Amino acid sequence: MREFIVEADGGSRGNPGPAGYGAVVSDAATGETLTEAAEYIGVATNNVAEYRGLLAGLRAAHALDPAARVHVRMDSKLVIEQMSGRWKIKHPAMKPLATEARAVLPPDQVFYEWIPRERNKHADRLANEAMDAGAKGEQWSPSRSRAALDTPPAAPEPTGPPGDATAGAARARAALAEGRATPARPTPAEAPAAGPASPTGPSPTEAAAGGPSRPASGASASGGPAESAAQAGSGPGSSSAGQSSATEAAGGGSSDAATTARQPASAAASGAAAEALPVSGRQPSAPGWSSAPDLGAPATFVLLRHGETPLTPQKRFSGSGGTDPSLSDAGREQARRVAEALARRGTVQAVVASPLARTRETAGIVAARLGLDVTVDDSLRETDFGAWEGLTFGEVRERHPEDLNAWLADPEAHPTGGGESFAETATRIAATRDKLVAAHAGRTVLLVTHVTPIKTFVRLALGAPPESLFRMELSAASLSAVAYYADGNASVRLFNETSHLRP
Repeated sequence: MREFIVEADGGSRGNPGPAGYGAVVSDAATGETLTEAAEYIGVATNNVAEYRGLLAGLRAAHALDPAARVHVRMDSKLVIEQMSGRWKIKHPAMKPLATEARAVLPPDQVFYEWIPRERNKHADRLANEAMDAGAKGEQWSPSRSRAALDTPPAAPEPTGPPGDATAGAARARAALAEGRATPARPTPAEAPAAGPASPTGPSPTEAAAGGPSRPASGASASGGPAESAAQAGSGPGSSSAGQSSATEAAGGGSSDAATTARQPASAAASGAAAEALPVSGRQPSAPGWSSAPDLGAPATFVLLRHGETPLTPQKRFSGSGGTDPSLSDAGREQARRVAEALARRGTVQAVVASPLARTRETAGIVAARLGLDVTVDDSLRETDFGAWEGLTFGEVRERHPEDLNAWLADPEAHPTGGGESFAETATRIAATRDKLVAAHAGRTVLLVTHVTPIKTFVRLALGAPPESLFRMELSAASLSAVAYYADGNASVRLFNETSHLRP
């Protein structure tokens, strides 16, 4: 059976505005370009143009061989996740296009993978050629296209779904064979079981991840059926160890019993924390699992959960749709302590915060100590928990048992009275991640946010399934860190570090 790679893209200069798409079909075995397609489609949105590009690429592959396996690669996370069936399609303009795309080839012949924009240059150039032609009142012509000439041919890569460990390991081996990276055998100190990844580059686990993590099995990459459920042990896949209230995930703190139960894992994470955050002036260690020199410095997000509020010890749902409490005295002291810890390290270059009062106050205390301004980003807000805001987990179970059970079982489910599903939160956070990575390449940025967003960043970086969120504990004023490399890989450097809060 033949195998094709379809790379597609679309763009709109105005969103909506003058739009076009591009698609290229290549032979998976040789990398040879078999056919190109591009078209100016008039006024449309980016997403519609991307779907049109996908449809054109699939039709071109079908025309070459209707029995071939087709591996679709696009830098549109939205299209890839929707066509993979992990995210719902709600926009009326995209539903018929997705239906048409699914009808071109049998579903078991088509596989979807997200790739970074820099790996989708051929299709991107075709789309821009189409838009350029449209601006002149013309249509794109293959005879005048330079997209293939301007795009170096890519070596064929092992295929697999986003986050597939087997395909990722094959990519890592291919990279080593081609001399793009030269990792030596990890020493005992570098091995994954020894602790956090090297502070200077991707860990062996990251190398095996095979590209950027994307939501897997269950449409949502957010905190899974809320960290609430995760920490309460109420959701699927939860463990009895470290049980705490579901609302703790939403904004409350952990109980003493839960903290004690989880202490071994937390201690493991924080014991090496002093080395997990990047230190100003530190030189890359060599050789080992450090980043390849052509990738450059990663964008590093230091993820700070806000300090305690009056609702935290009470373990009440506290999202973005409730009373928006400020920090308590204890929370302000926590913020001062984390500010001193970050000032000693001297690596944070920018501070971005959720718009809620508790995060803005935490960010203000830290930024003042670091001599930086605070940028507020609405998309870093906590999930809106609807009618559950201000209630404890037990109160929600008593008043809305059916809604709670549905919410714990399905990331698409909404809290009682509306609010925001975890699938919707995931979409928002993933888009925010991509935007901030592009804006802060090579920099270290402090993101002051909430439990659900932080767990989402970590889960996406690990490519972990939704149930992994049930095994995460995140304390008030804790620090986590994720580095993002130019090839799309992510490396989790730190999680739930709280040593700075100790007397």
